[in-house]
Amino acid sequence: MGEYPLSQQTLDRAPVPAPRRRSGLALAIILTCQLMLILDATVINVALPRIQADLGFTPTGLSWVMTAYSLVFGGLLLLGGRAGDLFGRRRMFVAGTAVFTVASLAGGLADSAALLIAARALQGVGAAMAGPSTLALITTTFTDAKARVRALALFSAMSSGGFAIGLIVGGLLTEWISWRAALFINVPFGLAIVLLAPRFVAEPERRRAHLDLPGAVTGTLGVGALVFAFTHAASDGWGNAVTLGSLAGGLALLAGFVAIEARTATPLVPLRLFADRNRSAAYVNFFLGPMAMMSMFFFLTQFMQDIRHYAALATGFAFLPMAALIFTLSRLVPRLLPRYGPKPLTITGSLLMVAGVGWLALLTTESAYFPALLGPLLLVGLGVGLAFAPLNVIVMATVPAEDAGAAGGVLQTMQQVGSTLGLGILITVFGSVTRSAGTTGAQLTVDGMTAAFATAAVFAACTFAVALTFRRATASARP
Repeated sequence: MGEYPLSQQTLDRAPVPAPRRRSGLALAIILTCQLMLILDATVINVALPRIQADLGFTPTGLSWVMTAYSLVFGGLLLLGGRAGDLFGRRRMFVAGTAVFTVASLAGGLADSAALLIAARALQGVGAAMAGPSTLALITTTFTDAKARVRALALFSAMSSGGFAIGLIVGGLLTEWISWRAALFINVPFGLAIVLLAPRFVAEPERRRAHLDLPGAVTGTLGVGALVFAFTHAASDGWGNAVTLGSLAGGLALLAGFVAIEARTATPLVPLRLFADRNRSAAYVNFFLGPMAMMSMFFFLTQFMQDIRHYAALATGFAFLPMAALIFTLSRLVPRLLPRYGPKPLTITGSLLMVAGVGWLALLTTESAYFPALLGPLLLVGLGVGLAFAPLNVIVMATVPAEDAGAAGGVLQTMQQVGSTLGLGILITVFGSVTRSAGTTGAQLTVDGMTAAFATAAVFAACTFAVALTFRRATASARP
């Protein structure tokens, strides 16, 4: 409880480590898949105006291009995590990547709004199948503690930096080719993963058990209903009957899910995963952090294009300093974590996030890139790199091998649902300000955005409060 080294029992159950070259190729395959799944949450962001013009989306319907992916992805992650444990992690990893690749091709070929939304939902199904197995495969491939910390730090960089990279890639492809290229680009990478993973990624020993179908149904529907409620509230308000019904239904289903998991012999989410205080706190921060981060990608992208009139390409590259900092810190965290432990890193990172997002709440219609945008981007890049790279290690370092897929599924569910719920809340704040304010035009839009950034700063402050609860690890207990 609270210690990070792997127990001898866990090491005994783990597969024999692969040769270094083979494990390096396996890590490259796994990280490429993770980057592809995360990137697709934002790669369409900068292309939304052109998608609307080409396919005739209504302003309200346009949001479903992003929401259809995140809603299905977040709703099915728990099921995907346990399915990987039971039916084979590599098998689910390859099958999920194949589904995701086919859906990306279909989305790029879509000639109507309905077909594009359907393809994005199918992408979410594939991502939920493959996503939880990425973390589980890392923990079973890398049994050496130091190698595992390095691999998990790189995974965290892909998970956090992928959002910013999506904006850069989306800007490049939209400006130079077409918004369809942002979906077609997944096809060659997906095919490469499907062909190479069976050869270079080892299949961990499969656990013989039954799938917790009652837990799968209640958990999946509960998370989906909750995500839908917040998304619906953004467009129709909290007084809407559908919003309130979805919220109540989601909470009731999740309460039923917890009751089922506490009683079943082979739960979808073993509640013992939350017995460790540090692991529980890491899960909470993986939920709160993306709630704050989504304001950066959604509103700041619109600020650059609609208020400051940046082109799609310039908007994407504006996020490059933040992405570079996240990846740079991912290389430093494996050295810092054994020396200081997770608590100082996460506290420092959370404070930097609060400062960066809070700075954005001061934007005006005249704010220039330097320093009003670059400054916050640098602070948030530093903050995310320090605050979130240790969380993967905290969650996965001591989890039993048979629960690795479930633990990875819970972690990614927290991230995906947190980002979707956070975006729904922030859009609701934006809408309430713009509807009640007396100003018009660009100033009205910026007032709504700054209110959303201020709310996001509160979410970031909550990550700081949670970081204070981490136990300080002794020298012998650090990863």
